[in-house]
Amino acid sequence: MKRAEHVTFGGSGLDRAAQLRGDQAALDRLWAASSAQVLLLWRGKPLCLRLQDQDRAGSLALLSPTHGVVAQRQAEAIFLGCSEAGDGYFALDISDWSPEEGDPATPDTFLDPSEQRHPDLPENHVFAELRVVMTLLTPREAELATTAKALFGWHHSHGYCACCGAPSIMEQAGWQRRCPRCEAAHFPRTDPVVIMLITSGDRVLLGRSPGWPEGMYSLLAGFVEPGETLEAAVRREVLEETGVRVGRVAYLASQPWAFPMSLMFGCLGEATSEDIKVDPTEIEEAFWLSRQEVMDVFAGDHPKVRRPRKGAIAGFLLENWVADTLG
Repeated sequence: MKRAEHVTFGGSGLDRAAQLRGDQAALDRLWAASSAQVLLLWRGKPLCLRLQDQDRAGSLALLSPTHGVVAQRQAEAIFLGCSEAGDGYFALDISDWSPEEGDPATPDTFLDPSEQRHPDLPENHVFAELRVVMTLLTPREAELATTAKALFGWHHSHGYCACCGAPSIMEQAGWQRRCPRCEAAHFPRTDPVVIMLITSGDRVLLGRSPGWPEGMYSLLAGFVEPGETLEAAVRREVLEETGVRVGRVAYLASQPWAFPMSLMFGCLGEATSEDIKVDPTEIEEAFWLSRQEVMDVFAGDHPKVRRPRKGAIAGFLLENWVADTLG
């Protein structure tokens, strides 16, 4: 695909410096350097700078390791990698902090629009939902944020050894957990998901899950099962959810999706049938849209389907399909 790596979270060329994860002396030097930067997260929300003269967050707010909020917590930090100049990036989760007014978060199925401010940070530093700010971040900021969010999400859900049940401990600068009882090593999990641009001539297949906001439709998607290729997963998911059969399948682009820890594989699939019979437990509605109708969607002129959410790979694939820039 011509613009495959332009997708949000598509990567910035960050040097993850994996060879340093077990080198505590090198990590200590990076942490102690005046050029080191630390990304704070609170309950999955990265610390961001509020946009000037606007009532919303924009870019990441990175702190020095000497800042009082993080200074004594190096042992809890995850090493994310190095900049082109060799400066260290770290991430620290401070979900143990609670706002004075209690927990003002207002989560829903898709995003939490609320923001939280730590009293020891400047007023323009707020914790904001990554889905809200993701299209405002630079590629480097987006890669740092999605990596940190996914890793901390894994640590929070994998605190016990899967072999013997004992509490495990973080090692390798956050990139491994080890069981002190049976010595089993555990590594970060990424769930493969296929998201499918299914076409039939000049039409594309859209659907919606039960409970989605009114007007929200997207490409079909589903988890890859054990022992399954991406191509087989595309054909199986589309058939299960809509009854549409798919022939040729081609890979287009991928997107790390830290909600909570997936890798989305964007694929093109050519339908060999068009009759739709939805599985109501998976899909509430599905239908075919012409290229012109998808153009109307992006223009905000479609009577039923609202614009795709910016930053998600579904909208990215649809936009490139309309512009004929997939190949």
